[in-house]
Amino acid sequence: MTQELHDKILDLVRQYYHAAHANREFVPGQSKVPYAGRVFDEREMVAAVDSMLDFWLTLGEQGAAFERELAAYVGARHALVVNSGSSANLVAFATLTSRQIERPLAPGDEVITVAAGFPTTVAPIVQYGCTPVFVDVSLETANALADRVADAVGPKTRAIMLAHALGNPYDLDAVTDVVKRHDLYLIEDNCDALGSEYRGRRTGTFGHLATQSFYPPHHLTMGEGGAVLTANGRLRRIAESFRDWGRDCWCASGQDNTCGKRFGWKLGELPEGYDHKYTYSHLGYNLKPLDAQAAIGREQLKKLDGFVAARRANHARLLASLRPYEEHLILPQATPHGEPSWFGLLLTVRDGAPFSRPELVAHLEQRGIQTRQLFGGNLLRQPAFAHVAHRTVGGLENTDKIMRDAFFIGVYPGLTSEMLDYVEHSFQEFFAGLTVKRAAVFDQISESASRRRQPPGALRFDPEADASGSPAV
Repeated sequence: MTQELHDKILDLVRQYYHAAHANREFVPGQSKVPYAGRVFDEREMVAAVDSMLDFWLTLGEQGAAFERELAAYVGARHALVVNSGSSANLVAFATLTSRQIERPLAPGDEVITVAAGFPTTVAPIVQYGCTPVFVDVSLETANALADRVADAVGPKTRAIMLAHALGNPYDLDAVTDVVKRHDLYLIEDNCDALGSEYRGRRTGTFGHLATQSFYPPHHLTMGEGGAVLTANGRLRRIAESFRDWGRDCWCASGQDNTCGKRFGWKLGELPEGYDHKYTYSHLGYNLKPLDAQAAIGREQLKKLDGFVAARRANHARLLASLRPYEEHLILPQATPHGEPSWFGLLLTVRDGAPFSRPELVAHLEQRGIQTRQLFGGNLLRQPAFAHVAHRTVGGLENTDKIMRDAFFIGVYPGLTSEMLDYVEHSFQEFFAGLTVKRAAVFDQISESASRRRQPPGALRFDPEADASGSPAV
């Protein structure tokens, strides 16, 4: 009877998906063209409900399976699932402060990063008392300028923490060379770049640690969710401790005495034999997602290759359609040796263009085409970072340019051919209108010049003064 009810519930979920979510019609000018969003079918809904029917409300078997499958996809040895990409950044950075590693980061240490990005890439640096060192970015890739990264290394530099901007890998040859030469730690913020490659190798495997986000706009979604990736078993264990309240025990939820000596440890100043499940080696958090979220993630992971292919195809199509407007727009370029799994299509209005970013963005948004800024723009201009101690190397002119003049549009797999047609037409419409406006301005200037050339008292035709066409003085 129980199995029969179980199967009936899941069958109803499938029916519900097709009734409530499938085959939504796109109506140009009325429907939204999202910059990103969930792409799913009945399989994700069934997986989530199936998991909830077990009513295991914390992380469990689905989470462990997702970690194995994600690590295999990226090519990392270990994956640790958390409740968001921001939490992943926090856990990854915290891991490098642990006294259980030989050279932990400490307050006052410097970490090289960029200000053109998302705040929670930088926030952990500040939260753990370290000093962010900001370098400028390329306008074409939105990634750190490699020579600035090298120039930024000083006597206090201990780590580099950079995101692959909008899925475009940064120059990993140059960055990893700096890391090796100066014995630094590297954290790859891979949240916007799942599936990206550099020299044929997946991003997220070049750093000591890397992070992923599974928020709905990202390459796959668990609703809220993220992950920490590493090849190092010790770092994985420390990251798990920070994720799980800071405890020293590594037993999964619902398991006891995995180590075989739960009451046989002597740690700190605790009495010998104190329960290992309640022994804490770090000042940690509780940053686990639900098992049902991991069940959704497993179904999404099966579709990831298709999602990545769609992102690349959509980006290529929209980029080609915008080539005629390069006179006015700086278009994105893939980093040499990089194969991006694009998160969005970044556009920057050139200096001297006869329009502003707000004008172009308003045109698109009025037509239901969502746009987004490149996250925080220049983070140092944000209220939260106004009084953060930092160092800047070489100025942030391009970062400020991106803050003032750049935005991005979507390339996610949910965009249909009709949506892409509409986006292309909307850009064409904007630039055609720009041409008409320029022609009108030119005509006004020409007419004004012609009037200035006529001698005083000369006859001129003024249709408003005499509709009959008679000459007027």
